[in-house]
Amino acid sequence: MLKVGIVGGSGYVGGELLRLLLLHPHVEVTMVTSRQSVGEYVFSVHPNLRGLTQLKFVPLELAELKKNCDLVFTATPHGGSVNLVPKLLDAELKVIDMSADFRLKNPDDYEKWYGWKHAHPELLKDAAYGLPELHRQEIKGAHLVACPGCMATATVLALAPVIKADLVEKNRIVVDVKIGSSGAGSKPSIASHHPERFSGVRPYKVIGHRHIAEIEQELNSLTDELVTVSFTPHAVNMVRGILATIHVFPKNLLTSKDVWKTLRGQYEGEPFIRFVKYQKGPYQLPDPKVTMGTNFCDIGFELDPRANRLVLFSALDNMVKGASGQGVQCLNIVTGLDESTGLKSTGFHPM
Repeated sequence: MLKVGIVGGSGYVGGELLRLLLLHPHVEVTMVTSRQSVGEYVFSVHPNLRGLTQLKFVPLELAELKKNCDLVFTATPHGGSVNLVPKLLDAELKVIDMSADFRLKNPDDYEKWYGWKHAHPELLKDAAYGLPELHRQEIKGAHLVACPGCMATATVLALAPVIKADLVEKNRIVVDVKIGSSGAGSKPSIASHHPERFSGVRPYKVIGHRHIAEIEQELNSLTDELVTVSFTPHAVNMVRGILATIHVFPKNLLTSKDVWKTLRGQYEGEPFIRFVKYQKGPYQLPDPKVTMGTNFCDIGFELDPRANRLVLFSALDNMVKGASGQGVQCLNIVTGLDESTGLKSTGFHPM
């Protein structure tokens, strides 16, 4: 059994990691740390885990992690793992970091997008970007995996095939994302307060959102042409889920057959990519509702010949494929297990 610890296990991402890992047939969760919940049962913070574990939250002690773990997930707020991860690596632990602290390859981008100077830029080049559909080989041999942002995951997975195939203009990409409240984390703010958020559709960080950095980084790695993304998220009245609606403009006339060929060429056989484009029923295109609780990313499209526009759709659960599920998928790859181990779930319908 692989012995796994979770640093920062009291948040939503930590809770989802626990939900998945406690049922994983090849994993034993040996330690869960939390600063504010030390000594409390894990299920007192994550009540859905009641009956699955008697673990208690413990303080963060490097010696204990080294003694009790083979691999550690760091599920801390952005900026919280940048100084911890090097110590874990020095202790010969493998690390899967759920924050943004090691996602970007250019250290200058941290000052530009996050407002702080990266303390360990030497680790950035060797950190595998934890998007298996694009970086499976790098993840296999990695000691440090940096899991992508949830909205970046949805956006990159939809755009990668058409960018790589050179089907669309690289400087006219418009991404509109709708995201549920869990994307803001477990610490409440006035913007996430129920009376303020309920019934609303609120644009936020409409220009310059920090996920643009990793979106452009990943897409630019697929082409020699400079990719520029216009990206605007909206907070909507749901708890889980992301729907990305992406407007791109073909260089030449495209048919549905062209798009299908490109998508299938990129993702045929991928265990967690589903194509959704039907002519009947209420779920003709991706809808985050039917991905809830799963590690699937559903991708669909529609062609608009009048405006010479291709509209791509991408839906996923921001807590699973957008965070913890993707982390477990990376764990499986790092340790040589079948990629879908512990992640086979259909979600719920109706919901």
